[in-house]
Amino acid sequence: MSSVRPIRCVPATEAIPAAPGLINRIRVLGVTAASTVPTPRAYYEPLGAGRFRSTVHAQGAWAQEHQHMAPVSGLLVRAIEQCAPRDDLLVSRVAFDILGVIPTGEVEVRASVIRPGRTIELVEAEMTAGGRVVVRATAWRLATSDTSEIAGSFVDVLPGPDHGAPWHGTGIWGGGFIRTLDFRVLPGWKPGRGRVWIRTDVDLVDGAPSSTLAKYFSLIDTANGIAVRADPATLLFPNTDLTVHLVRRPVGPWVGFDTTVSFGADGIGLTSSVLHDVSGPVGRAAQTLTLRPIGTVRPPPEAPFAT
Repeated sequence: MSSVRPIRCVPATEAIPAAPGLINRIRVLGVTAASTVPTPRAYYEPLGAGRFRSTVHAQGAWAQEHQHMAPVSGLLVRAIEQCAPRDDLLVSRVAFDILGVIPTGEVEVRASVIRPGRTIELVEAEMTAGGRVVVRATAWRLATSDTSEIAGSFVDVLPGPDHGAPWHGTGIWGGGFIRTLDFRVLPGWKPGRGRVWIRTDVDLVDGAPSSTLAKYFSLIDTANGIAVRADPATLLFPNTDLTVHLVRRPVGPWVGFDTTVSFGADGIGLTSSVLHDVSGPVGRAAQTLTLRPIGTVRPPPEAPFAT
């Protein structure tokens, strides 16, 4: 059996846009300062040769000195799509393993085709920060064919975003990423169970194109924070991974979540979501949670979700 040689992708050279100089009052890492700084237009600024700098918009919800996994996912999917791209293959599954905290600041992204094939390929992408791999993603790309006559699902279609109530997320979560999101919460929310639409008008990479798929992925990790079972001030429940399966190309800008959160008795949890766009179901996402109580665990504040 002949061996198959992996295809390593050289990062594309991207223009580094000039930033507008504006006087802003910003809050970074809990410190307020009046500064002449560029207004961030995206989650990442390109530095060239596969390097990026995260902006305040990518700040995490658990700690502002860390990045949120959602835009990280989008950046890795962007690299996967740009690695030896083929129009006859579609991304069907992406599995992200979070190998440690993702610090804000400069990161590097690399991708390679580790299993080339005529109809099936496996692509790997890694994000490195400070010389350490912080996230590793693997994606199956499958050959397309016309199966429109048998397409369908027994999954119920979510009511559209117009049926939801606005919510800003900051009543439960902090960090810059949450402030970039537009939420619509559908009726029936309760702790551990929620149906929510999310979109953003913030670009993934400043001055550089990103596909609809990469933008869609840049919102999926928010699933772990939209149907919380406990007040995050009393229980940490970060996810250690994110696995997404798709059955078709999503359309934007809205991402719909039909999400259920389960906690086990041994410190492990699971967030499961059926993913939608405005045309219907798109796929599923799952996140493994590590549960870490901080004193007495309290139920989540429900007022922001009242519908």
